[in-house]
Amino acid sequence: MPLLKDNDFIDDTWQRLDDGAAIPATGDILVSLARLLADFGKLSNRDGRLGVEFPNEERPGVLESFLPDLSLIALTFPKFADGRAYSQARQLRQLGYDGELRAIGDVLPDQLSFMLETGFDAFEVTERFPEEAWEQAASSISLTYQSAAYQPRRLHVWRLRWARDEGV
Repeated sequence: MPLLKDNDFIDDTWQRLDDGAAIPATGDILVSLARLLADFGKLSNRDGRLGVEFPNEERPGVLESFLPDLSLIALTFPKFADGRAYSQARQLRQLGYDGELRAIGDVLPDQLSFMLETGFDAFEVTERFPEEAWEQAASSISLTYQSAAYQPRRLHVWRLRWARDEGV
């Protein structure tokens, strides 16, 4: 499944590791929260980056002590109407997490802008929508009313207005 990241489609190079599977010596792996909690020592002492698929019914504080060791946190949208992952993303960014936050599951192109506002920076793209819909969503909104330190690519509308009023 391709990923949308920085307005480009890229291949997903992360290997999803089942809970009972052997831990590979190298490579980037994505594990469940249960596997992270059970095998953190083994998972963190290997070559390669570590990521976790985080269920949307958990509180982000559960990950706080692991954040420095995580390069990817995949937040789940089981249904497009279930917005708990939005809150998780914002809370993880407020806890200081600066790695990749990936939206997975029932993700819609028209929610892309809101996901960027809350801290997501990568999106698992399914065949449900054509790539053109994702490209349009990624480029359609470049201004924001909310400032987010983790989204420097988006221009804050008030900064643009102040610059205009000051003749810049």
